[in-house]
Amino acid sequence: MTIPEIIKAKGDRCFSIEVLPPLRGKGIGQLFGNIDSLREFNPAYINITTHRSEMVYKSTPDGLYQRVSERARPGTVAVAAAIQQRYGITAVPHIICSGFSKVETEYALIDLNFLGITNLLVLRGDKAKHEPSFKPNDNGHAHASDLALQVNSFNRGLFLDGTEMEIVAETPFSYGVAGYPEKHDEAPNSELDMLWLKHKVDSGADYIVTQMFFDNSKFFDFVDKCRAAGINVPIIPGIKPIVSRKQLTVLPKIFHVDIPSELASALIDCKNDDDAKAVGVEWCTGQIRELYSRGVPSVHIYSLNATKSVRSILENIM
Repeated sequence: MTIPEIIKAKGDRCFSIEVLPPLRGKGIGQLFGNIDSLREFNPAYINITTHRSEMVYKSTPDGLYQRVSERARPGTVAVAAAIQQRYGITAVPHIICSGFSKVETEYALIDLNFLGITNLLVLRGDKAKHEPSFKPNDNGHAHASDLALQVNSFNRGLFLDGTEMEIVAETPFSYGVAGYPEKHDEAPNSELDMLWLKHKVDSGADYIVTQMFFDNSKFFDFVDKCRAAGINVPIIPGIKPIVSRKQLTVLPKIFHVDIPSELASALIDCKNDDDAKAVGVEWCTGQIRELYSRGVPSVHIYSLNATKSVRSILENIM
């Protein structure tokens, strides 16, 4: 089933979560423990993030430092397969442009096809930390819409070089794309940002998952603008619980989102991170309750390493 089909089958008040692959060299036990903690609430599906390689400095035996490329969190495809096999929950790996070539993407699609994982989230991804702006890999994609076209070709049974597959996948890939209620930080204005989003949907996306937001009015305005622009696929709101005081300044800086005055004031008054977590749970609970009450059938929770907060939120709303 595709993600829109799963949401429709689940009915009202369903949710999904997003997890990180374990750090390089770490086991998968903690990730399974986090999912176990939320499993009883019956998530509709689980997203798994993908991370590019970054340039890091490593010491050498002679006391010098060597600049090498290293991926801190490999294993997205394997983690997706492990989740789907262990829990019987649909896994949605992220497929990104950043740090990957078209050939590497093709190999990932082949592996996913073999594993029976047919739902994807197609993203451009973040720029490399050592670069001032986003730069595609050699022989890589510059835009999520270009990556979507490669997935479309694969669905039609064509490899990158134009040769035809002997056996075309029985179930084609279905994929979602990202949307930005407060505008992508690289877009010059909201109008162009909406045009680019429509292009991604017209390229074949079955649904949209939004960037996090803390003011529901911005989501509802965004949905209205999407519908006016002719974008009619499901739009799933992305919600993130705040878990520390420093996120008051870190989240706007990294993700270019606004923190409403009421939430900001509450976080400023917090004496420690435990207080901030309680504020985050209360705010997120209120957001999701309002979204459900306004007819939004499903929300996507950026749970990542905030499992305890997410569990508290789900206890409040389910």
